[in-house]
Amino acid sequence: MQYRILGQTGEKVSAIGLGCMGMSHAYGSAEDRDEQESLATLEYALELGINFWDTADMYGKGTNEELLSKVLATKRSQVFLATKFGFKYAADGSYYFDGSPAYVKAACEASLHRLKVDVIDLYYAHRVDANVPVEDMVGAMADLVKEGKVRYLGLSEAGAASIRKAQAVHPIAALQSEYSIFTRDLEKEILPLTRENGISLVAYSPLGRGMSAATSVDFSQLAENDFRRNLPRFQEAALQQNVQLVQKLESLAKDRQCTTAQLSLAWLLAQGDNIVPIPGTKRRKYLRENAAATDIHLTANELKEIQDILSSTTIAGERYAEQMLKLVNN
Repeated sequence: MQYRILGQTGEKVSAIGLGCMGMSHAYGSAEDRDEQESLATLEYALELGINFWDTADMYGKGTNEELLSKVLATKRSQVFLATKFGFKYAADGSYYFDGSPAYVKAACEASLHRLKVDVIDLYYAHRVDANVPVEDMVGAMADLVKEGKVRYLGLSEAGAASIRKAQAVHPIAALQSEYSIFTRDLEKEILPLTRENGISLVAYSPLGRGMSAATSVDFSQLAENDFRRNLPRFQEAALQQNVQLVQKLESLAKDRQCTTAQLSLAWLLAQGDNIVPIPGTKRRKYLRENAAATDIHLTANELKEIQDILSSTTIAGERYAEQMLKLVNN
């Protein structure tokens, strides 16, 4: 495994991290999940040198943090642990974001309790609250650093103005945003801003929520409770158009004797040393495949070939449904 420095912290994190959401949230019901395989996957991650683990308090309504605690109990020193706060569920099942200073601190205490740790290495605001000045939210997060409960701060899906305001209050080590061959919106303004400010870009959903892993996806085969059923890009017509991008990359992947998913991750890693993809998986098989992407070094000609494919391909549909899209801070 290769390692990259997180922001300006001096901390070495694996170039490929592990997104833990799917072990407890979004992809299927609780009955569909295999806790023993998830725990084995977490243990195997450490064997592979994947030390950067990402969770959040909303994943499984806290159960994902509790799952990780079972491995952290004996392996805490081997993990650079990141979690996020801010989403709350309303009585009707909908969710909203609370970035108030009081909730920042209450959420941190709850996460520490579920994770059974004394300190969180990287604490993210899961979104930016339109009703709370970002300076107030980050100020409360900075208090957690002073109290020794959090080591470094991060933002997720924050716009340029919010990043600048946050950085003026306390150093931001990482920005977590969706970035993949399917989602490249941040290349124009956000990615250059992170580089200018020494902030790592932690790329979530780097495989397009699984789309890069297959050259054909059947919408009807998604579980009824798979949240991708509600995503515009996974609706039947859009889905078939979007999968064409992966099909165009197939021959290049075959030439490199790798999968299109590995090629997609290698492309992301080649976009800059400050980028750390965190593909999510709950199975050892895919974890091993993802980790091997760090061994793929694309040539200038290969990168140009990929860029030509991306430039000539239109992605159909928004990346989120309307309710979630409104919570992205532009």
